[in-house]
Amino acid sequence: MEQEKKKGPGVLGLIVLGAVVCLSLALSGRRAGAAAVAASAPVEFPAAVQPAGAARRVIPLGKAVGIKLFSDGVLVVGLSPVETQDGTSCPGRDCGLKTGDVITHINGGEVDTIEEVQALVSRYEDEPLTIQAMRGQRQLQLTAAAVENSQGVYQLGVWLRDSMAGIGTMTFYDPSSGVFGALGHGINDVDTAMLMPLESGSIMPASVSEVKKGTSGTPGELHGQFDLTRDLGTLYANTNLGIFGQMPSQMVGGGAKVVEVATRSQVETGPATILSNIRGDEVEEFDIRITHLYPAGDGTRSMMVEVTDPDLLSATGGIVQGMSGSPILQNGRLVGAVTHVLVNDPTRGYGILAENMLKQAVGEKQAAG
Repeated sequence: MEQEKKKGPGVLGLIVLGAVVCLSLALSGRRAGAAAVAASAPVEFPAAVQPAGAARRVIPLGKAVGIKLFSDGVLVVGLSPVETQDGTSCPGRDCGLKTGDVITHINGGEVDTIEEVQALVSRYEDEPLTIQAMRGQRQLQLTAAAVENSQGVYQLGVWLRDSMAGIGTMTFYDPSSGVFGALGHGINDVDTAMLMPLESGSIMPASVSEVKKGTSGTPGELHGQFDLTRDLGTLYANTNLGIFGQMPSQMVGGGAKVVEVATRSQVETGPATILSNIRGDEVEEFDIRITHLYPAGDGTRSMMVEVTDPDLLSATGGIVQGMSGSPILQNGRLVGAVTHVLVNDPTRGYGILAENMLKQAVGEKQAAG
């Protein structure tokens, strides 16, 4: 996600464009896109069968892609007063809504877009609205009535977000199931830090056009463009350990190599490499070191890595936003993915175990049916 300007580790994930609008604003449409990265020649894979008890075998990718996500419900990202002819009013705040709540229904009808909420507010004007929302795992039922602002528009004084888009890196593709994993952490709202509830989403071809080099205190980032005309695959889960989806094997680039996924006990400190897409649509391999392994508790920060490759250091300064999800290889196995950068030292960052991502991907796929 978008890098926080603070000391310490920062999430590398998407360089994000999110649609935020107050209920007084007109929208151009929920599915408006954003910007960023590319596609490769198609390749066919045999329908591999994993032998019982064998190590899972996947294709490490390192491919930068555009990612778009549409929320299940609409996320409250802010509350503000409405200026009326009689003074200010705060119907959203007064009814009990808080930043981070997810509005799922109004007057018994499901809402997933800002436009749907706006239409209901306009339709009912100052009549009371029954609002159902989720606050964490709690379901709330609240009542609010919009007020007419000084321009004659009815508002609740609530700022909402229903979609996000940006650039990120694919970690692996499982040819036996068609499942892919990316980012190594979830897509969180940039204003509330809440994990965006997924209704639908997809990945798109993209191409990296330039790199903003990272320096101490100022994270770098990949810049590029999405190909909005086609999708490579669809998302079925947005979790704290990554985003996961389905993709046809034809969408995987030529020359892809199947490797084993390392168990935690097979990962060691020492030399390793990452696959990353920092130029055009080319995936390159760069040298790093795994400098520290952490206890099993923190899922997205399983290891500390340091970039040692002179080419990568010259091009990017180390790890930059958009590289989140870059696969980490060691001893011929996929051991993890880059997830965070240290803001004060862009040559170093954290990584997640690939084993953890794969387990999450399989579990979420089963839950999704």
